[in-house]
Amino acid sequence: MIDTLLASPAGPWIAILALALVTYLCRASGVVLMSRVRLTPRVERGLRALPGSIVVATAVPTGLSAGLPGLLGLVTAAGVMALTRFELAAVLAGMGVVALGRLAGL
Repeated sequence: MIDTLLASPAGPWIAILALALVTYLCRASGVVLMSRVRLTPRVERGLRALPGSIVVATAVPTGLSAGLPGLLGLVTAAGVMALTRFELAAVLAGMGVVALGRLAGL
């Protein structure tokens, strides 16, 4: 039944709306849960570190699965980030190294 519904012309719109609803519920539940947590300095430090850990948790497996160019891109991005503290520059440098590595046939 669900696969028939999603295969219909309205299927993509249904999927988009379902994903939007799930995203909203995830964010809203986070707000509701965090409204019940006392914000100690330790909790605040953890929350400040969360975006970086999410980036690492998604970028490292992706980079490692891309072989040598991905590994070189990760190292480059980490180095640029350490030197500049500018995320966009790190991402662009890492992507550039991966692109050049693939262009070179690595």
